[in-house]
Formats: sequence, structure tokens, C-alpha cells
Amino acid sequence: MNTHSHILIIGGGLAGLTSAIHLAKKDISVTLIEKDTYPKHKVCGEYISNEVLPYFDFLDIDLDAIKSVEISKFTISTQKGHTINSQLPLGGFGISRYTLDYYLWKKAETLGVELINDQVIDVQYRSNGFKIVTQQKRVLTSQYVIGAYGKRSILDKTLKRTFSAKKSPWLAVKAHYRAKFDTDTVALHNFKGGYCGLSKVENDRVNACFLVNYKSFKKHKDIDTFQREIMFQNPHLKTFFNDAKLLFERPITISQVNFEKKKPVENHIFMVGDSAGLIHPLCGNGMAMAIQGAQMLSELLIDNHNKTSALTRKEIEKVYLKQWHKTFSRRLYFGRLLQKVLLNDDLQFLSYKIAHILPSIVPKIIKQTHGDPLVC
Repeated sequence: MNTHSHILIIGGGLAGLTSAIHLAKKDISVTLIEKDTYPKHKVCGEYISNEVLPYFDFLDIDLDAIKSVEISKFTISTQKGHTINSQLPLGGFGISRYTLDYYLWKKAETLGVELINDQVIDVQYRSNGFKIVTQQKRVLTSQYVIGAYGKRSILDKTLKRTFSAKKSPWLAVKAHYRAKFDTDTVALHNFKGGYCGLSKVENDRVNACFLVNYKSFKKHKDIDTFQREIMFQNPHLKTFFNDAKLLFERPITISQVNFEKKKPVENHIFMVGDSAGLIHPLCGNGMAMAIQGAQMLSELLIDNHNKTSALTRKEIEKVYLKQWHKTFSRRLYFGRLLQKVLLNDDLQFLSYKIAHILPSIVPKIIKQTHGDPLVC
């Protein structure tokens, strides 16, 4: 099977689907390839900053239709349970990836995006275009390719991306629970070797997602044992998990979560979302960044497509790199710095003491990893 499209997107997560919807609205030929079928749960914090709302309105994404939950408050606790409470500068909303990704998938389908369930195993750039080969032996061609396949993929090794050769110590675990939890709050509770985020999503469910250094985790037999012996040292986590009812058959996990620096353009492929750069989950802004990156790249490709004197591929890549670094580099740097502080026992307690004395500093810190509303 041979298919040609102006733009081919690898990956049907937030960045990929948002890009597809935006491009299709402007009548650009788009093919999207996703290895999984929807609906499907994903390891994710499932909180999105309200900075994306103007852009969602532009894309006609109806959050009321999928019952998103408004969130306006933030709570963070140290390993010993000392807490700081704050208002979120912009606020946000909770929605599961199970619901949101499926909604976006169906919207892309309605707009005429060619959606393919398959896995890309090779991408070759040649003669100012791409040849894409899939696991099911499809061969596709495209003028541009967008890499939106998430945190890690076999493609990273195929493309010889530098970070893919390095082992990462991070393990992420996620599940939904039925529990008493403030609907308007997102909480971040620290424990030795990691931290756990809690927030409501649709249908009165609480999403619990934690990130842990695998070296700390492997000393224990399983997730339940690790929670009891390590996470329960934080009294807030102990109370939550003791009282909560697990709604999954078992928690889902992803290993080798890599926070190494990545290139937003690799082998002429435009990377968006986690494929371009992964912010530490404690910042609570990964989903909004994926959506903003999709908007940025889509607008650039649309603008270039509509011009009679279009930019060369090299010029487009240069503009995208400049925009991406200007928008996200500071957030990623601050996220790495913040993670180092919160995973160091002494620095964590010192930070708590400072925030306790100067509570106004917390919203200012949050703003360092967030952006302004996305103007359309």
C-alpha cells in the first residue's frame, strides 16, 4: 500500500492529534499513524494548564462535552508531610488521556485526517521528501514528517538520537481511584526517591501518578510493597492509598522515562510534545507544552503552505528551532532544577521553610514552568 500526504504525523497523543486537527482545519492533507487503538489509558498526570483554553476554543474542542474538572488550587508536601497550599496563577483542568485522546482522535477523523493504526519502523529522508515504512509493510511518502510519538520509541534508536543510547533511572506508575479528594486541587506529595501527583479527572475519579528512581524502587517486591514501605512515610499518601479504591485491574507503568535534552528537529523530522523535550512531571505542564508545541509548528507549516514564495525546508527548520527554544528552553531548565531541589532531602526542607515564610513565592515558581494563554 502506497499513500502520499503533504504532512505525515507519527504518534496520536496530544501533540500529534492537536497538530492533525489544526492542519486539517486549514485543508492540508494529513496522515497520522498511531500504534495503539483508542480509547486507552496512558501514564500521565492528566492535569492541563488553562493556558491552552483559547487554542482549544479555536479548534472547537468542547471540554464540557468530555466532563473535564476545573482545578484552581495547588498543594505540595515534603516527605514528612509538611504542606504548602497555593492558588494556581492561571488554573487548569483535569481530564483523563483515555477520554481526551479518544475525543481528539474522533475529531481528527471527522475533519478528514487519514488515521492509520500501525507502527512506524523506519523513516528515510531523501530528495526533499520522506519515505515511511510501517510494521504492516505499508510504504508512505510525505513532504513533511512530524514526530509526536511520545517519551520514547524504537524510532529514537533508528534515528540514532543521542539520548536513546543512555539508560534512564526513572519509572512512572499511574492508576485511577475512587476516593475523597478536593475536586479543585492538584496535589504533589514527595517521598524518598520520587513524588506522586493527585488530581480529579472526569466521572469523579482521582488520577494518581508517581515518578520514582528505579534504584529506590527495585529494593521492594512490587508496587504495593513500595507504597507501604516508602510512600506511606508521607502521611498524606498513606491516608490517600489506604482509603482509596483502585479502579484499574492493576496500575500501569512505563520505564526508562528519559529527561535528557533532545533536538526539536532530527533528520529533518519536526519533533513535538515529549518527542521534542520532556519536562519533569512535578511541573504539571507537560500536556500544555505538547499542545503549545503543536500549535506553534502547525501555524508555521500552514503559513508557509499558503505563501506564494515559500521558505525552504532548511529555513522552516531554523525558524521552528528558534521558536521552540525561545518558548520551552527556560521551562525545561527550571524543571530540571526544581526536580534536583525536591529530590534532595535537605534542599526540600529548606525550600519548604522559605515557602512557609514567603507563601507568595509558590505561584511565582509555578509561573516559571508555565506560559501565557495561547493566542490564536
